[in-house]
Amino acid sequence: MMRAPATTLGDFELLVLMAVLRLDDEASGSAVRDEIEARTSRQVSRGAAYVTLDRLQDKGLVTSRVVDAPAEAGGRPRRRYRVTPAGRKAAAQSLGDLVRMRSGIEAILARAKPS
Repeated sequence: MMRAPATTLGDFELLVLMAVLRLDDEASGSAVRDEIEARTSRQVSRGAAYVTLDRLQDKGLVTSRVVDAPAEAGGRPRRRYRVTPAGRKAAAQSLGDLVRMRSGIEAILARAKPS
């Protein structure tokens, strides 16, 4: 049975969306970067995080707003991100695809011999 095509997410886009979901109202670009680094083995450049957030916003999967930062945090306005309903749907679809592809792969990987 064919499904209607969904927004295709790259693996890093999915990580960014999941980080924004986890961070909720505290999802700034630097917080997203920190969240991904804390939960994965990836080092994430500032540029990669912000370019991906911009791309997700262009796709309508996240929205952003500018908020004033407290003086003790430098006082500079900060951008906060939130996942849209379309972003939640795209994340759910991508995660479902990964689960379906993962089914049975552990046994294959266990048989693989290290090089």
